[in-house]
Amino acid sequence: MFENLQDRLDSAFKNLKGQGKITDLNIAATVKEIRRALVDADVNYKIAKEFTDKIKDKALGEKVINAVSPGQLMVKIVSDELTELMGGNVEDINIKGNPAVILISGLQGSGKTTFSGKLAYHLKSKLKRSPLLVACDVYRPAAIDQLKVLGEQVNVEVYSEIENKNPVQIAQNAIAYAKSKNYNVVIVDTAGRLAIDELMMDEIARVKQAIQPQETLFVVDSMTGQDAVNTAKAFNDKINFDGVVLTKLDGDTRGGAALSIKYIVDKPIKFVSRGEKLDTLDVFYPERMAQRILGMGDIVSFVEKAQENFDAKEAARLQKKIVKNQFDFDDFLGQLNQIRKMGNIKDLLGMIPGMGKALKDIDIDEGAFKKIEAMISSMTPTERANPDLLNGSRKNRIAKGSGSDIKDVNQFIKQFDEMKKMMKKMSTMAPGGKIKMPFK
Repeated sequence: MFENLQDRLDSAFKNLKGQGKITDLNIAATVKEIRRALVDADVNYKIAKEFTDKIKDKALGEKVINAVSPGQLMVKIVSDELTELMGGNVEDINIKGNPAVILISGLQGSGKTTFSGKLAYHLKSKLKRSPLLVACDVYRPAAIDQLKVLGEQVNVEVYSEIENKNPVQIAQNAIAYAKSKNYNVVIVDTAGRLAIDELMMDEIARVKQAIQPQETLFVVDSMTGQDAVNTAKAFNDKINFDGVVLTKLDGDTRGGAALSIKYIVDKPIKFVSRGEKLDTLDVFYPERMAQRILGMGDIVSFVEKAQENFDAKEAARLQKKIVKNQFDFDDFLGQLNQIRKMGNIKDLLGMIPGMGKALKDIDIDEGAFKKIEAMISSMTPTERANPDLLNGSRKNRIAKGSGSDIKDVNQFIKQFDEMKKMMKKMSTMAPGGKIKMPFK
């Protein structure tokens, strides 16, 4: 995410490395490189110019304090300005109302319908709301089916009227239905088009006027850069939406949309979406995103993700097994699944300060986990519970059963044994023989 921009900014800061103080000369060179980096990231030149002018004014007005180098000070200034450019503070979604109505808008292909499903999951699992999804895309035949599939995956009802081609009427009927069934949030998925046209704009404006939503969100593909910003402006001029949702952020190496959209439409980015899985929706925190862009990590988000997947009872059970040196393959597989629930491994590691740059050119093969799962699945229940039983013939059977080479099985078992020893060592070093479990 934003790898190209991160590399260019890092290169710009090198102009100040080794400098004893900030001067007109060295700050000018740095600011010039930052401006180029932003323009290359598909940020509008006017925005890039105004942004770097602010940085220059702040940098020249700052006195470098002891133990803070010019380079470190510049990173801090750029981080603050990036945060401000992307909105400053986190903006919550408005779900006040009975029911609260959320209108979803955007072009076809932006990920609008998938986002509707993700939002339903987010509201249900994290905010403990009872949402109803509404299919108001009456033009794309697969749209209603897609929303129903998503609804089934998150166990949320989908309201649709197959024969009705009037989205205004469908939305109004859905709200009445939601009231009768005690749903407290209604998410209305509207039709998209391949390009902006007056008919589409007039239709969604009529829907909004008829249902008076508490929240209108504009969904945009972040990978389209300035086109995303231009589309956002056209929609905002017509329907005056409340917030922006950036989708496909995991594929965006430049970052132009995230950096420009708040400046152009003066509306906050409220959510960012990565991938197709329904749990890959995050509230947008401008400060955290700025830190990630600058390679400073995002440890707060990392801890939050860990807490979401943390099971206190399971941790206590594992602690006892580790202390007694009884940690087995079933336990290992359970922990592996916990990590995978948190998301893409490389993306997660990138949240740890310093890891993003270290992993830049390293390809972390998610398929390696499948290979490990296959090996463990090829073991008998007795073998999984008693790792010491694994002799040569058993290893050969496991290799054949998992489609692996015997050397892969040996390597995995060796690593597992080393990990057990380390965990046991840590348990004996901890006060009272207790392991301090993280996030507890």
